Amino acid sequence: MKILTVSDRVEPVLFAEFDPKRFAGIDLVLSCGDLPPEYLSFLVDALHAPCFYVRGNHDIRYESKPPLGCTDLHAKLVRVQGIMLLGLEGSRWYSGGPQQYSEREMKRIIRGLRPKLWIGKGLDIIVTHAPPRHIHDEEDQCHRGFRSFRWLIDKYSPKYFIHGHTHALFADPSQRITTVNRTKVINSYGYFILDVEADPMAP
Repeated sequence: MKILTVSDRVEPVLFAEFDPKRFAGIDLVLSCGDLPPEYLSFLVDALHAPCFYVRGNHDIRYESKPPLGCTDLHAKLVRVQGIMLLGLEGSRWYSGGPQQYSEREMKRIIRGLRPKLWIGKGLDIIVTHAPPRHIHDEEDQCHRGFRSFRWLIDKYSPKYFIHGHTHALFADPSQRITTVNRTKVINSYGYFILDVEADPMAP
């Protein structure tokens, strides 16, 4: 499965300068947040692919104007073409705005998902806005990662953990990726394309 991940920045090559040949064969779009809803709606129409998203701390218009044709993945487990997805929105609390969570609040959300995680028997991709603590995060209050995200990686060993929130420029795609145990943690800032092998036996 060919997956396009996006976050935090509207890329001209995916919007105003979109060339369908350049992005042919995309099977799934995953948004890690802080993007205009119109941008996600455009990608769904242009790529003819489903889109699942989590909201970032700046996605204040999604309540009144959610992206058309897209699915909110927050606190849900969804299987798509043999790939099991889990989504968690938001950033660490820093000002009391929307989609801001304390470590305790995020831990509570994850605890509520544990029965579903056990029943699901396998987790392929975790999609978040914020990064895990001490992996691609920063030390200011807003951009610190969640310790509970690192616990998810250690406990469930997803193939990929894809996040946004921390802005960075990459000279090479490999600079986006940090391998933790068996999990590849990917900073999706702007956009990134990856190929994921689906489980042929999955329902």
